[in-house]
Amino acid sequence: MNEYDSSRMADLLHEAYGLRLVGSAEDADVILMNTCSVREKAEDKVYSELGRYREIKLERPDVIIGVGGCVAQQEGERIQKRAPFVDMVFGPQAYHKLPEMVKQIRRERVHLLATDMPEIEKFDHLPKASHGGFAAFVTIMEGCDKFCTFCVVPYTRGPEISRPVEDVLRECREVLAAGALEITLLGQNVNGYLGTGPDGEEWDFSMLLYAVARLEGLKRLRFFTSHPMEVNEGLVEAFAELPVLMPFLHLPVQSGSDRILKAMHRGHDREHYIKLVEAIREARPDIAISSDFIVGFPGETDEDFADTLDLVRRVRFDTAFSFNYSPRPGTPASKVADSVPQAVKDARLQELLAVLRQQTREFHHAHIGRVEEVLVERPSKSEGDMQGRTPDFKIVHFAGKPDQVGQLVQLRITGAYGQSLRGELTHE
Repeated sequence: MNEYDSSRMADLLHEAYGLRLVGSAEDADVILMNTCSVREKAEDKVYSELGRYREIKLERPDVIIGVGGCVAQQEGERIQKRAPFVDMVFGPQAYHKLPEMVKQIRRERVHLLATDMPEIEKFDHLPKASHGGFAAFVTIMEGCDKFCTFCVVPYTRGPEISRPVEDVLRECREVLAAGALEITLLGQNVNGYLGTGPDGEEWDFSMLLYAVARLEGLKRLRFFTSHPMEVNEGLVEAFAELPVLMPFLHLPVQSGSDRILKAMHRGHDREHYIKLVEAIREARPDIAISSDFIVGFPGETDEDFADTLDLVRRVRFDTAFSFNYSPRPGTPASKVADSVPQAVKDARLQELLAVLRQQTREFHHAHIGRVEEVLVERPSKSEGDMQGRTPDFKIVHFAGKPDQVGQLVQLRITGAYGQSLRGELTHE
């Protein structure tokens, strides 16, 4: 979502003032930092990076420096108190105001703060998408109403608000016309989408998927990130019925312990999650499931962690993102004593990672011998190699040429590594 927001900020400033992206901050007239506050110490990283920008400001006082995104929303005017050379601070719902803010700063040399949360009005002010790449992001909803006790997102992104169906379809058509083959629909709880349809009725996420899937020129459709409580029968059917919908689902579970899930305010238990995955795999047997895990949540016992390992072994994940618990400012969990010793967290995390890595290796090796359609993304680090992604989102390296970027090619999978696959071009 931050990648999407950053690209739209660039579109706005290009349309307003002809500004273009440059390779380094030292060459820029406007420096914008787009931030995320999900992980620990995000604020520290912001201030560390600002230290570098301070030197640029001293040499060139006319440079405009702005901090945007979720850390900006969370920290607000504290950023300008700690770093007074920052000209503007703006939250994720206010970046449509950038052209006017830049104009005001240039004219009046003022410090500006924009951390209000209007109802997703920013999408009404965005220019036509200028994306010319083969893969595009389109935000369909923002915010979160789930209020998991560990998560800062509801406080930085605001409540769940969905864009109208026609707005989403219009932007999808724009990026397809600009050359995109793949579209990824984005939202904090993307499958919680409820937008006004062209018929005046409320459309849910599965209805939107069917409408996007019918757009001319679309070869691949993906979405991130889903909440288990919003997976309904319509979404399961979409995986079964829409060939353009890629067989990959990121479905965070966070813990395998019912007691911890309740403390996290996740809204589901372990059996609900397991049955969801079973239903999805029945509908789309080739689907890859990924997830998120938090280890060492306050109060987590050895028995709770054992339940997490048991869920992992029962579900079997293609991949997963796992982290030690760290309190996020302002969340309910941050007010509870962080009772799990760091050494215990670290040991549990390593044990979980070992199981998950083994599962990933097994899923990767199962691809050997198959022919996969791969969307070529970029040159690999190894000379003469290119890399792309399979329908189930696995990275594949193969001997190819840069002019293949953006093409769909057929690769026979010949090898498997820890985080990627090896393939060779076929004539099929």
